[in-house]
Amino acid sequence: MALNYIWIAFFLIGFLVAVGQLIFAGNTQVFNDLVSSIFTNAKTGFEISLGLTGVLTLWLGLMKVGEKGGMVTILGRIFSPLFQRLFPELPKGHPAYGSIILNFSANMLGLDNAATPMGLKAMKEMQEVNPKKDTASNAQIMFLVLNASGLTIIPVSIIVYRTQLGAVNPADIFIPILIATFFATVAGMISVAIVQKINLFDKVIIAYLGGLTAIITGVIIYFSGLPKEQITNASTFTANLILLSVIVLFIVLALLKKVNVYDAFIEGAKEGFDIAIRIIPFLVAILVAIGIFRASGAMDFLISGIEKFVAWLGFDTRFTGALPVAFMKPLSGSGARGLMIDAMTTYGADSFLGRLSCTLQGATDTTFYIIAVYFGSVGIKNTRHAVGCGLIADLAGAVAAVLVAYLFFG
Repeated sequence: MALNYIWIAFFLIGFLVAVGQLIFAGNTQVFNDLVSSIFTNAKTGFEISLGLTGVLTLWLGLMKVGEKGGMVTILGRIFSPLFQRLFPELPKGHPAYGSIILNFSANMLGLDNAATPMGLKAMKEMQEVNPKKDTASNAQIMFLVLNASGLTIIPVSIIVYRTQLGAVNPADIFIPILIATFFATVAGMISVAIVQKINLFDKVIIAYLGGLTAIITGVIIYFSGLPKEQITNASTFTANLILLSVIVLFIVLALLKKVNVYDAFIEGAKEGFDIAIRIIPFLVAILVAIGIFRASGAMDFLISGIEKFVAWLGFDTRFTGALPVAFMKPLSGSGARGLMIDAMTTYGADSFLGRLSCTLQGATDTTFYIIAVYFGSVGIKNTRHAVGCGLIADLAGAVAAVLVAYLFFG
């Protein structure tokens, strides 16, 4: 429903701004630009969707191998002690723990199709021990905010889009996204923990967060010490090495479990082909709406206002061109994806704004969509502090994405 209103808003605002330019500035060319944008962006949406077929088929095939090889289960075992502390009101050994861990594990691996059903199952299982059925429990809120923070180890879809749009090193945003999404997740976790009075100084929580923070800090310190011209090459090499290592690990684990790797790959690859075809109308629709919004000059007016304010504060203003992605992400994943693609198409996939838009896209997830789907699935109407904490995670992720983009691509 949110995307429906967003889509209509893009059209109406774009048209009204164009009318305003005609009345107050006598600009008749703007209507030619609007019509041209409609057809150009429709063609772009189709070509991108069609071009995604091969790469998406490949990645979902590999992900299915990893899933059947037990990688999701391994991640579940690793993070189980932490989750037991973050959801203290759930009885020990409750079935929801398994679904929660599998959901987060699938999210970390980019297994969106597997993550959503597991997440809905976890929400249903937590609802069984929720004393107020129309009000979100503490455990449900923590689960949802951590979902909305979007912690992902492998941002497969973004790498796929960068590949399709001609990026020289599609995976060069791998580490920047990992850092940004880490800060979003930690901010979301801390905000919920403060409200729910969860002891963040528990030795298990400190051990997990301390270890992850040390790794992220080490990455930042290492790359901060490199000359600017070496940062991109180093991060790209590291990202490619990690990705190749993960692929090999998927295959090795599958072989050890005597999984038919080829059949598993084909099973996942079929899903990839189906998804690539199904997204054509959605991508065309959102790109056309965004194209009208941009061609009318509405986007320029919005960004110009923010840019002038940032300049007045004395800061660098280059990042403002990618802010539409940050504004859209909490509302609509499809809308933010369209803006990310639009930024890469307009400025170049390897431009600062192109890379920053990808980092912003990967920093968090669609907060309002997740709230609507997950809470709606169990009939919860009172979301309590879920929205506020989710937006705190979004803000932290966006700020971190901008800062990291300057460090890596500045």
